[in-house]
Amino acid sequence: MNDLRKRDVLELKRDIEETIKSLGLADKERDLKLLESDTLDENFWKDQEKAKETMSNISVIQDEIKTAKQLQDDIESLEELFNSIEKETEQNNLIEDYLAIKAKLDKFSLRKFLSEEYDSLGAILSINAGQGGTESNDWVEMLYRMYTMFFDKQGWKHTTTEITKGSEAGLSSVTIQIEEPYAFGMLKKEHGVHRLVRISPYNAQGLRQTTFAGIEVLPMLKDSQEQKEDLEIPEKDVSFKAVRSSGPGGQSVNKTSSAVQITHIPTGITVHSSEHKSQAQNRKEAMRILKARLWRIKEEKQVEKISEITGEQKAAAWGNQIRNYVLHPYKLVKDLRTEVESQNPEDVLDGDIEKFLEAQVRLQ
Repeated sequence: MNDLRKRDVLELKRDIEETIKSLGLADKERDLKLLESDTLDENFWKDQEKAKETMSNISVIQDEIKTAKQLQDDIESLEELFNSIEKETEQNNLIEDYLAIKAKLDKFSLRKFLSEEYDSLGAILSINAGQGGTESNDWVEMLYRMYTMFFDKQGWKHTTTEITKGSEAGLSSVTIQIEEPYAFGMLKKEHGVHRLVRISPYNAQGLRQTTFAGIEVLPMLKDSQEQKEDLEIPEKDVSFKAVRSSGPGGQSVNKTSSAVQITHIPTGITVHSSEHKSQAQNRKEAMRILKARLWRIKEEKQVEKISEITGEQKAAAWGNQIRNYVLHPYKLVKDLRTEVESQNPEDVLDGDIEKFLEAQVRLQ
């Protein structure tokens, strides 16, 4: 952008107002007042899970309202400053401010596409090795690093709840909980098979090798949502056992065997959790992940009754991939659904995945 014109400023102002209107923030302000009034009840904290859910909802709405008002203030200030300057050359000095507001609006406007029921929730992201043996385990670890670097750059709170080492190198599986509003909406389309092509450091002949990893993304359902979805699991349907953590979750975890494994008998779904020193807390986290996986099965309507399913998911193998990461013979990361690509795979693997996520969100 070389020149900033008055119509550019007015168009941006109009886009901001349209975005705010489309998000229904006027209604959300009313919802906020009702939620805040609930917190004044003397019995508010008696049901701690419900109270935490209310406080989380308050925080999300407050953040949206704050961002919207900041955008309005910023564009009004820019408009006033622009109109007070007569020389076009001096008006162009405001281009940087204009682009900063536009970038903030572009990020905020993603909320328009995150309107499905669970989009505003945190996320549970699991990475599992596919075809490729040791190479696939290394690929899981590379993806784990990529996502955690992205979360760190965004300032998202995340916790690794399960990690299983590969037999020779890398990881065979890892699960991360991301406690960030709208994390599920932003990440849900990462669900699928990710394909890596490179010269393998584990190949003695130095040959090019293709490997795969499967990514699963689930919403961090709240208690009220679990009840709504009828995801209560009878004790007889669950097999529980304590296991020793195989990941770097701290020596005390390994010594006390506080890590747990829960198997849902009707489906065969197995969940691990080893984050906490408390076995009871790990069991609670594992049950949360199990319920989220059952929710996905139910949501995708693979069968009518959860008890009849086996949790089938596309194999992490050739032909099922959603994104290719090619490091040799050329360098290219390409999403096969949005056609978004990058010729700097090193940057992508260092967590620069924002443009891929945003393109997926906008692809409705």
